[in-house]
Amino acid sequence: MVKRLSSRLLSCTLLFVCVASAHAASSEVRLKDLGRFLGWRDNMLVGYGIVSGLAGSGDTPRNQATRQAMTNMMSQFDLNLTQDQVQSRNVAMVMITASLPPTANIGDKIDINVTSMGDARSLSGGTLIMAPLRGPDRKTYALAQGPVTVGGYRYDANGNLRQKNHPTVGLVPGGATVEVPVRADLVTQDGYLNFVLKNADATTAERIAQRVNQTFGYGSARSVDGHTVQIRAPAGNNGLNRYVAHIETLSVIPDQDSRVVINERTGTVVAGGDTRISPITISHGDIRVSVATEYSASQPGLIGIAGPGVRSLVVGNSELDVEEAGQTVAASFPHGSVGELVAALSKSRVSTRDVIAILEAIKAAGALHADIIVQ
Repeated sequence: MVKRLSSRLLSCTLLFVCVASAHAASSEVRLKDLGRFLGWRDNMLVGYGIVSGLAGSGDTPRNQATRQAMTNMMSQFDLNLTQDQVQSRNVAMVMITASLPPTANIGDKIDINVTSMGDARSLSGGTLIMAPLRGPDRKTYALAQGPVTVGGYRYDANGNLRQKNHPTVGLVPGGATVEVPVRADLVTQDGYLNFVLKNADATTAERIAQRVNQTFGYGSARSVDGHTVQIRAPAGNNGLNRYVAHIETLSVIPDQDSRVVINERTGTVVAGGDTRISPITISHGDIRVSVATEYSASQPGLIGIAGPGVRSLVVGNSELDVEEAGQTVAASFPHGSVGELVAALSKSRVSTRDVIAILEAIKAAGALHADIIVQ
C-alpha cells in the first residue's frame, strides 16, 4: 500500500524477479537435480603439444620451449636438428585441457580445449599434433589430435590491427580418443551409496532419507549430515544401475534459505516467494539540491586611464536551492512478502537505489526475515 510517492531525481530501471508464491515454491524437485552420488564425477586431463600450419602467426624464435619441443618431436622421426635450426613461425606451443566422463570407455571421443602458451598471435588454421593427456596420477588416459577451431581472427599490417574474440584459444570437437577406461566406484566397502547434496541443508537431507525409506522400506537410507545421505545398495550390487536410476527419479520438496539478492548496477532484485516481512510502516523522502551560477564581467570604470595592473574581472554568483519534496509512505499488509512490497514500489516508479535503501532499512529494523546479498 503506497499512500504518496514523490518524483525521483534518479531514473533507474528496476527489474524484480520473484520466485513464485509461497504455495508455488513448495513444488517437488527430482533428487537428480539436488545432488549426485559420491564417486560419480568427471576427471580432469591436461597436456601440452604443438599446433602447426599457422600462417606466420605462431611463436617467435625467442621462445626456447617451443624450439625445444620442435626438436624433440622431430627426433622421433630420425631428424636431428638443433634449436638454432628451428626458426619457423608456423608453429605454436599450446596447453591442452579436457574432461574425462566417469563412464568413458576405450575409443570414446571427448572434446578438448587448446590455449597458446607462448607469444603466438593466432591459432587460426592450425592443426594439433598428437599429444598425450594425463591425469593427476601422471598416467596417460587419452591422445589428442586434430584441426583447431578458433572463433575469431587477428590481422595486422603496417600498424593496423583487426581482432575478433580471442584467436589464441581454440577447440577441437572430439579431438581426443580415450585410451584407458574409467569406472566410477559408487558403492562403499560397507555396502552404501552416498548421495551428496549440491547445497548442504539438514532439512532437505532428512526429507530425502524419508522419501527413500518410503519407497524401498524403512532402514534403506539415513541422513549423515546436511550434505550426505547414505543409501543401502542392493545385495551383491545386482541391478545397481536400475536402482540408482530409480532413486534419481524420486522427488522431494527442498528447503531453502530466505535470501534477497540485490544488484545495483543492473537494477535487479531477486527474492524467494516465501520471503516474508513483518507489518511495518516506511517513510522515505527526497531532498533535491540544485545549484545555479551566473557569471558577470566587471570592467574598469575608465578604460585607458586606469593603471597598467587593472584587468577585467569575471565574477560568479552561485545560488543554492534546496527543495524537500513530500514524504513517501508505504505500509505493508499483515503477513506481507518482499514480492508484494517491491512490486508496489516498482509500479510507483521508485528508483533502484531507493528500493535497495528501503530493503536495507527494513532489514536493520528486524522486519525482513531474510539475508540480503549485495552483488
